[in-house]
Amino acid sequence: MKNILITGCNGQLGNEMQLQAKAHPEFNFFFTDVKELDITDEQAVTNFIHDNVIDCVVNCAAYTAVDKAEADEARADMLNHVAPGFLARAVGRQGGCMVHVSTDYVFDGTAHIPYREDAATCPDTVYGRTKLAGEKAVMEECPRTAIVRTAWLYSTFGNNFVKTMLRLGREKEQLGVIFDQIGTPTYARDLATAIFAILTQGVVPGIYHFSNEGAISWYDFTKAIHRIAGISTCRVRPLHTEEYPTPAARPHYSVLDKTKIKETYHIEIPYWEESLADCIRLLEQA
Repeated sequence: MKNILITGCNGQLGNEMQLQAKAHPEFNFFFTDVKELDITDEQAVTNFIHDNVIDCVVNCAAYTAVDKAEADEARADMLNHVAPGFLARAVGRQGGCMVHVSTDYVFDGTAHIPYREDAATCPDTVYGRTKLAGEKAVMEECPRTAIVRTAWLYSTFGNNFVKTMLRLGREKEQLGVIFDQIGTPTYARDLATAIFAILTQGVVPGIYHFSNEGAISWYDFTKAIHRIAGISTCRVRPLHTEEYPTPAARPHYSVLDKTKIKETYHIEIPYWEESLADCIRLLEQA
């Protein structure tokens, strides 16, 4: 039985991994967050992975406060770059493997066709730069690593765009949302399913892209959230990016090409609206 360490277990993806782990008794899971394992402490990481004979690390931990990172680069770099390197080095020494979650922010968003894994990276935010550095660190320290880049993550857990738009839609009569940034939402439950496909079929080293199928703007996403939830009292109007300035620049286009992960692991990826409807249904049942 393989021992699997999943870090960041209290985050959106980590919580979904915990739920799906129940369907995988062939693995022995160790779920940790900072209280159980501080991944910025190299000795603690080394000891944990050695003592528990970890065969594979799934790193769901990250510094994801994109705007805050602009003024907190040292902490972002530690969590997104240095700490993943600690994890990769420790599990790599034992001949193990790693699944590391990364981001569309490694690109600058100036493309007009979906980004393939071999597209040139050019991050223009602290978050993007530290995540790209983390990708390089884990691949150097653990050759048997699958990096999974994702985008626009949401779930029934924690704080995210879907939950915010549901709340604001019920509180406000009018709402402005950016229409000139195009991407694809990712339901954390679907991403977790893809990661379990990697674990069960075996890590094929390399970089992969995963989000739900399709492409939309934040404005269109909001309109769909309100329509599915039956919110009709809030008028949503489109905003240009310059009308909503943020400390960190957002990519104008960050659609990811998922061909590689679909062909390598023989998975089908749901359309974004189907997954959104599933998430909203679960939120309304809670």
